[in-house]
Amino acid sequence: MKYLYGLALAACLVLWSSCRNDFESVPSTGNLEFSRDTVYLDTIFSNIGSSTYNLKVYNRSDEDINIPTVRLGDGEDSNYRLNVDGIPGKTFENIQVLAKDSIFIFVETTIDITNYPNPDNAFLYTDQILFDSGGNEQKVELVTLVQDAVFLFPEDLGNGIFETLSIGTDENGDEILIEGFILDDPELTFTNEKPYVIYGYAAVDAGKTLTVEPGARIHFHANSGILVRDTGSIKANGLPSTDPDLMENEIIFEGDRLEPSFSEVPGQWGTIWLRAGSTNNEFRYTTIKNNVVGILMDSNDGDRTLTLENVQIYNSSNVGLLARNGNIYGENVVINNAGQSAIACSIGGTYTFNHCTFANYWTNSFRTFSTVQLDNLLSETEGVDLNASFNNCIIYGNEQRELGLFESPDSSAQFNFNFTNCLIRFEDPNGDFVDDPNYDFSNMSLYTNVSLNMDPVFQDTALNNFNIESGSSAAENLGITPTTPPVPVDLNGTNRGNPSDAGAYESTVFPDDEG
Repeated sequence: MKYLYGLALAACLVLWSSCRNDFESVPSTGNLEFSRDTVYLDTIFSNIGSSTYNLKVYNRSDEDINIPTVRLGDGEDSNYRLNVDGIPGKTFENIQVLAKDSIFIFVETTIDITNYPNPDNAFLYTDQILFDSGGNEQKVELVTLVQDAVFLFPEDLGNGIFETLSIGTDENGDEILIEGFILDDPELTFTNEKPYVIYGYAAVDAGKTLTVEPGARIHFHANSGILVRDTGSIKANGLPSTDPDLMENEIIFEGDRLEPSFSEVPGQWGTIWLRAGSTNNEFRYTTIKNNVVGILMDSNDGDRTLTLENVQIYNSSNVGLLARNGNIYGENVVINNAGQSAIACSIGGTYTFNHCTFANYWTNSFRTFSTVQLDNLLSETEGVDLNASFNNCIIYGNEQRELGLFESPDSSAQFNFNFTNCLIRFEDPNGDFVDDPNYDFSNMSLYTNVSLNMDPVFQDTALNNFNIESGSSAAENLGITPTTPPVPVDLNGTNRGNPSDAGAYESTVFPDDEG
């Protein structure tokens, strides 16, 4: 009996204690503090949900307080959504905050810009989180910029099935399908009037050309991209920009997450896929970033199939430029930050690169591939011709060996390459490659006036800034002038000297950080 009496008494004390906390909480008197007075939800596209943002509400007093109401200013009509200390909704009552403690409020939104006036294709949507009412009312502002866009997506066929594209057959003869659609003729010109948001793969059909005008912005959802079919073409020809920050005439391909935290995240979308037989593809003054593979090229049509001029490819979770038996010319190209290689020229092909900077300072995971890889391997025993020429280029990165050469045992397959006036990182401290003639850097037929393992002194590799420093860079005055064809100005629009500098940039004086 004593035991049962003691147990009952303990239970009453627990219940009394919990009730007492509620009973002794005092009403809010307008003295809440907040981690910020305005929550800025970064720019979003119309009808695409934002990231989740947080607000912390502090009770600095020595007493537990009760907030009678926490609500959105527009109530149930608001386009914002709240989660207050784990409870979703738009209006809340009797929210307790313990003494010297805090609670979290999470905020997100999805907005249809067509419901609001948007003469400039953008709309600033605002609301407030209101705490209490009357004389004790406190508020935190909510602000979101909503951007209108042209949305392109596969047709919804119902029952969770969407339009698909065939990309061939597997080893069993079964058709391989990916979610995507064919661009109609009126969709084959991307202008700079509004951004484009693409879901799935937008395909350029046989015999058609996708024209991307200067200043266009193309955004891709996850697992999306552009696919150019046999005899199709893409021509993304931007122009030099007067403002290096706005890049108003640059064409930019990137993901559809506009928040700053996503601005340099690799792997957000698929690739620009140039299928076998696609022809006369061109990219000029174009930036491609945050993809799985920047440009994927399957085979060539016998002539130059891809031209890259003043192109930057950054933050590829796999490869920046992956060509399989391609035919490519590139000048003033910069590629950096790839999970495998910056550029991989595989299964042979024909390649010429003048004044390019191929770097790889990937730090997201362990990397085993070199910055530049060349091979002429068709199978373990068969090869295909490779002809590759790199002139006035920088090939560098954060690994010891940033050049990989893989020659087929098939003696009938050519493996021709030459690096002229290039700066290359290739360290072989254990002599693992001494007996491989492809890495004989004294062989002038393969390596002409090449500088090995000297510091290019890049301005900021973490920010994809590959300008080189005047007076310090080993790439300064390394170039031969002119190349064939000549490249008279660098990626910044600066006239090249004589001798020129290796890489995509002429050397410059870096700003003084202390100034």
